[in-house]
Formats: sequence, structure tokens, C-alpha cells
Amino acid sequence: MFDVPVLTGSPRRQEAPAWTIRVADAADLAAYRSIRHEVFVGEQGLFAGTDQDDIDDDPRTVVLVAATSMGDVLGGVRLAPATVRDIGWWTGGRLVVRRGARQAGGIGSALVRAACTEAASRGVLRFDATVQERNEPLFRHLGWVRWGRTVIGGAPHVRMRWPIERVADLVAAMKLPLGDVLSGIRDDHPEALGGDGWVGDDGALVAGTDIVVATDAILPALIDRDPEWAGWCGVLVNVNDLSAMGARAVGLMDAVSAPTASAVRRIVSGLRSAAVAWDVPVLGGHTQLRGASSLAVTALGRTTAPVPGGGGRVGHRLGLTVDLHGRWRRGFEGRQWDSTSTRSGEELRHLAGLVAAQQPAAAKDVSMAGLVGTAAMLAEASGTGALIDVASVPAPSDVAFGDWLTCFPGFAMLTADAPQMSSPLATSATIGELSTELGVVLRWPDGVETRALDADATGLGQA
Repeated sequence: MFDVPVLTGSPRRQEAPAWTIRVADAADLAAYRSIRHEVFVGEQGLFAGTDQDDIDDDPRTVVLVAATSMGDVLGGVRLAPATVRDIGWWTGGRLVVRRGARQAGGIGSALVRAACTEAASRGVLRFDATVQERNEPLFRHLGWVRWGRTVIGGAPHVRMRWPIERVADLVAAMKLPLGDVLSGIRDDHPEALGGDGWVGDDGALVAGTDIVVATDAILPALIDRDPEWAGWCGVLVNVNDLSAMGARAVGLMDAVSAPTASAVRRIVSGLRSAAVAWDVPVLGGHTQLRGASSLAVTALGRTTAPVPGGGGRVGHRLGLTVDLHGRWRRGFEGRQWDSTSTRSGEELRHLAGLVAAQQPAAAKDVSMAGLVGTAAMLAEASGTGALIDVASVPAPSDVAFGDWLTCFPGFAMLTADAPQMSSPLATSATIGELSTELGVVLRWPDGVETRALDADATGLGQA
């Protein structure tokens, strides 16, 4: 809990000593705990004997202290995961400022801000604190919101939460403009944007055939930083789009541009490697030298039983099948998980066929909008909302959970109303359900629900 002592005192103006906030070392930690004892046990009487608890013994706990240039600790705060498995829910607590330093230029406020920044850097999606009721105005001023009440040590406290907009910001940047910029296309032709029942899919059925077409462009920044990986991803994301619709890729077309022949060669090298791995021929395309870096790949697929992205209904189970193998792609840590480049071609083709074999009511591959954003797109196309049980989401053991829920995970499929897919290469779990309330709600182990997205992800509406 955030037990904030009175941060004001005598109205006399004092010269504020210089201080900075840092992660505590062993000496800092001892000083911080000594100040806590003086304030919470001695001065305020909130605890009898000691205020230390199991959180202090958790090796994951982070302590931040405000210290002078001479090393004197003036105050501190701690933050730590709220659960045994870190699922992005952390709590802050034991915020304290030494009695003689409470006129030293807003140390308490600065520590709270630093704790919020630290939480965000660690991929936290829910950050809670329990604070003394008299200190609620301070936290409100810093942007926190109240969501409950309790009593600790006989003193009234309020439960507060720092709003984290990571998911909403990502979706707003990546997907929300689509409804506006594509406005009107749906009315231009009966088959526009896939036609009724298929709007919102990443691939498009060619009317009267068993052909599905998908197209993706790769960001120039990715091409310039890692050309081979860009070429690989140009195939990967298109195969994923087709796989989510239950289609098998049968051909690729590419459009490549780069300033030099060497740069083009590196892009094409990655594209060729991926095409061979998934056993899909590059049928042709367009190559341009002395131009800005760009790559767009179109994939052709075939299926007689296409799976829609908007086929979910209220009450359907929301499933996730994901390949947890791999690591962060170097240079794209926290954003791109590479589960594919070290897989064999046989393994990649096995994963690509999972949706076709299971035939769920709806499926979407997890894209750059992340798991939560993709769930929002599946729900939007289905005319529903989504409820995700955060603790049920499979994830690698050594990644920040907020990063995992907002990254491109390599191979991951969200499905509605399907049994858990059986694969020796992927983990499958039911992670929630489709609901009546639009947007996406995250449900935590304590039963508390927080809103990740308030409304639709793209503005394209129901399929």
C-alpha cells in the first residue's frame, strides 16, 4: 500500500536540498526501511513492531529512493508483482518521506511519478495502490483514480489505480483510423472489403472461387534496420493471414524497392528463405532500384472451407493457440517475438494448417495490434465485445506481460467457439469469451475487471 505521511509541515520556507531518484542499492534499502519504521510504526502507529511483509522478501520487488548527492536517503517507495506469476498486475506501496525532508520540493509526488514510470517500463498493465484517505487528493492530482475503500491499522484507506493506456494507444495508432480512411469503399461494390460476412478479414475471398488473397506491407524502418528479417516477415504475415482463414498458401507476389542493388538483394534473400520454408513459390512481382525502402507482398491461397474473422457470437469461448518457442528479435525487443526463423519448414507448415484442421467459428492471427488489439478486431467483426482472463493467457516465462499482450508474437491464432488446438509445437488455451459489452475487458485473478478498450478497434463495424 502507499502509506503517505503528511508531506506538508511548518509554513516556513526552507532551502530544498538537491536530490535524485534511483533504484535502491543495499545501503539505500536499509535506510529506506529504517525511515519506514520511524514513520509507520513510530510516528503513525499503523503497525505494531514492524511494517515489513512478504513483499519485502520478494526478489522481484523494486525499491526507488530519493537521495541527496551525498547519498542521504530522504524517502522511498516500492513496487512489485501482485501475483506469483507476473501477469502485468503490480502494486505500489510503502511510500514514505523522512520527517525532516517533507519540505524538500515534492519528494512524495516525484516518487509516485517515478514508480509509475518504472511500472510502465516493466510492461505493467494494471498498477494499484492503497493509500491513506487523507492523501487521496495528492494521488488524484497525479492522475490516479479511486476504485475502492478499506481499513488498515485502524485508519481509513482508499484503493487507487494509475490508468495505463498502452493497449488503447497501440490500437489507436495501428487500427482505429481504418474505418475513416476506408470510408465508402464498402458501398462501392457488393464484394468490396471482402463482402458481407467477411469485412475485417486480413484476406479476401475472390467471389465464385476457392481463392483467398492477402497483402501486407512492411514498415520502412524495419526494412532499413534488418532487411533479411523484413523479407522473412513479408512472407510470414501473409501466410498467417491465409492460415487464419483456413487457406493454404500457393503463391507469392512481391514489390521491392531499395536505394541499392545490395539492399534489394538482402530483402529478397529473407523473402526467398521464408518462401522455401513455407514451400510457397514466388510467382513474380516488381523490383525497383534507387528508390526509398519498401516491401509489399501479396499471397494467394486456396480453401473450400474459409473461416471468417467475424464469425464469433456472444458466449463463444475465446481461444489462443501460440508458439512460445523463440526470443525477442534483436533490435525489436518488446515488440517482435521471433518464433519462426528457427523452426523447420515442416514445423512451420504444420502450424499454418491448424486453423484449417479445427474449423473454428472465427479466427484471427495476432497482428501488430497485439493480442488484445486483435481480440478487439475479432470481436468488432463479430458484433460482440471480448472478455479476457489475463491469468489464462499463455506466455513465455521471461517476458514482461504487457509487452507480450501488445507485441507481434510470430505465430499466434485467436479463435472463437473452437476446442483447444492440439499441437506439439504450440500452446492452446481458452483465455476468455465473447461478450455483449463492446470493446475489451481484462479480468484479473481477484475478480476485478479493467477496460483495455472502450469501443471498436477499427471502425469498420460488424462483418
